[in-house]
Formats: sequence, structure tokens, C-alpha cells
Amino acid sequence: MTEIRTPRLLLRRWYDDDLAPMADINADPDVMRWVDDGSVRDLDDTAEAIEQWEDEWDEEGFGLFAVELLASGELAGFVGLSVPEYLPQTLGAVAISWRFGSQFWGQGYASEAAHATLEFALQDRGLDRVISINRIGDTASENVIRKLGMKPDSEATHPQYGFPLSIHAIDLTEFQA
Repeated sequence: MTEIRTPRLLLRRWYDDDLAPMADINADPDVMRWVDDGSVRDLDDTAEAIEQWEDEWDEEGFGLFAVELLASGELAGFVGLSVPEYLPQTLGAVAISWRFGSQFWGQGYASEAAHATLEFALQDRGLDRVISINRIGDTASENVIRKLGMKPDSEATHPQYGFPLSIHAIDLTEFQA
């Protein structure tokens, strides 16, 4: 089982007990504001998503980690790697993404978890390049992307919702562990 420990976080596969707290995160309009069309997700939607994330682990050898706070054992959200099949311009790429409950914002958890995941991708999984796709205007995600050392790569339009996206990238030669 793949786990990563950082000074404050445990990145791990999903447990059954993670469903309710992740559903609470997905039900928060502030959290979901920049995700797809901004709609919140319910318990069933979240259960289906976690199942898909776990399937991706089995199929790809990577996926979205549940992020647990070491100090309290609380589920803070997720961070991880996925293949962004919805965006034709990025076919063949692996993207890093994250989502945290609003009570965990502003404490550096997303940057800490994302950095550990990027190191996992480039050093453990042997990927030579990782991208990040974010909705233009999502400054919190842009800050994390900048802290990861990712550079602007291109722009796109979300094929389903029509809003502008920014694509950043980093390759193994640029990454500093």
C-alpha cells in the first residue's frame, strides 16, 4: 500500500470512513467554486468518485491520495495524480490536483501535500513530466502551482463548461525535491 508521510500529513489510499468527511468537503460551495461548473456533490457522487480514484490506482499505479492530518487523524481532502482525459490538449499527460476542506485552507497543507506528490510522481513513479490544470482566476491554486516550481505551458478552454484554463508543467530536470 502506497503511503507518504510529510511533517504534518499522511497521504494514503482511501478508507470507508473517509466517505462522510470527503462528502462534507464536496458539499461546500466555497470548496467547489472552481471545480467543473461549481456544483456541490452529494454522498453518492462522492462515493462514486472515490471508487473511480481507487480504480485509477489499480490501473495506472497512481491516483488521488486521501490526505490525513497526522496530529488529529482528520481527513483534510485529497491530492494526487490523474490522467485528464476530459481535455484533448493534454492527452498522454499526468496531472496533479488537490481539494481541501475550507477549514484547512491557508495553513500550507495543499503545498506540502502537492510537493510530496510531485516528488512521488517524478522520483518514485518515474514520470518525466507532470502538469497542473487550473481555472484562470483560482488564485489559491495558482499559488500552490507557483510554489511547486511549475511553469506556464499553455491555455485552453474547458470543453464542457467553456471557461478558460491555465496549464502549467514541470519536468524531472526542473524539479527540486
